[in-house]
Amino acid sequence: MALAEPAGCAKGGEDNNPFPDIIELNVGGQVYITRHPTLVSVPGSLLWEMFTQKSTRSLARDSKGRFFVDRDGFLFRYILDYMRDQQLVLPEHFPERSRLQREAEYFMLPELVKMLAPKLSKQNSLGDDPCQSDPEEPSPSAEPARSLAPAGAALPIAGAGGPAGGTAGAEGRRAGFITIGYRGSYTLGRDSQTDAKFRRVARIMVCGKTSLAKEVFGDTLNESRDPDRPPERYTSRYYLKFTFLEQAFDKLADAGFHMVACNSTGTCAFAHDQTDDRIWTSYTEYVFYRE
Repeated sequence: MALAEPAGCAKGGEDNNPFPDIIELNVGGQVYITRHPTLVSVPGSLLWEMFTQKSTRSLARDSKGRFFVDRDGFLFRYILDYMRDQQLVLPEHFPERSRLQREAEYFMLPELVKMLAPKLSKQNSLGDDPCQSDPEEPSPSAEPARSLAPAGAALPIAGAGGPAGGTAGAEGRRAGFITIGYRGSYTLGRDSQTDAKFRRVARIMVCGKTSLAKEVFGDTLNESRDPDRPPERYTSRYYLKFTFLEQAFDKLADAGFHMVACNSTGTCAFAHDQTDDRIWTSYTEYVFYRE
């Protein structure tokens, strides 16, 4: 259904307005429904320029006729909230402040950019490490020490475990645990000597303190299921954007972590009716620690 056709739905029924009163947006895969006056509430903004045109032909649409904007779908919720009443309300310990500021600059909202900038400066003055909340903007003073530490200090911590290793970890990086978990499955035939058919690991879960997880995995950490977690809180809802356990182990080793425990459980889910093949599922966890 083309949204531009029912012009009679436009507010006041004005013939020169090609947009309906209720507009559906697809922003980076996230669907939003709002009113046309909301989108044009800030004159001079990008949304104002898009939705005050005399024709809708130049605007991109998705397969269902919704207007499409190729930006961060999660952060757009705060952009839209600001467009409603020109006020900014963020969750406590909001970890995406600099990214939201970048979105505000893209949507040409200078007042929102000003609202975000002082809070970002205040956050840094309190001693929060921006690398914990925004991996794309590392701290100029803290990042060099952190990036150089794995080459000289990570191996002594993991291998020797002596006083020297503990001192290096205490000076440069925080101690803590990170647990890596994954669920796998494989098919085993009736003949015990038949090769088992393994399935690819679907997802690698990450459990631990938010600040440690972001430090180790950076941009490869998917935070979509727990986006507002403060740096000092713990989470078990993060997962990695790749599916190779060895890659996760390499990142942990480079950050000075070493494995201290692991466990695995396996159950027979069901047997195939025709071939008697049994499908087994397993869940495995690896616990890593840094002094």
